[in-house]
Amino acid sequence: MKRKPPASPYEAQREAAKRAALNALKRAKRAAEKAGVSLSEWEGEFLDSVGDRVKTYGRAFGDPEKGAPGQALSAMQGRKLKEITRKANGEDTRPPWRRKPRDD
Repeated sequence: MKRKPPASPYEAQREAAKRAALNALKRAKRAAEKAGVSLSEWEGEFLDSVGDRVKTYGRAFGDPEKGAPGQALSAMQGRKLKEITRKANGEDTRPPWRRKPRDD
């Protein structure tokens, strides 16, 4: 079965971003299930709703100012996805740029 080529390079970039976002969402959910980490109700709903919006619309946000053109997730959605992935992998959930608390 032959696929027809994308209409433009921009179209190919959008499709690649869509596939990458869907794969990242699946990996995060699968890692949490495999590790036995229980995601909060909000995190599970976030993964499901973002995945549905990416499948339906090609991206998960409506306001073009919230994300780069051609990207499937906004900046905050990407950040939350990384936090969920770190939690599922058993890593520290604080962002790596934050300072560690002092031990006095």
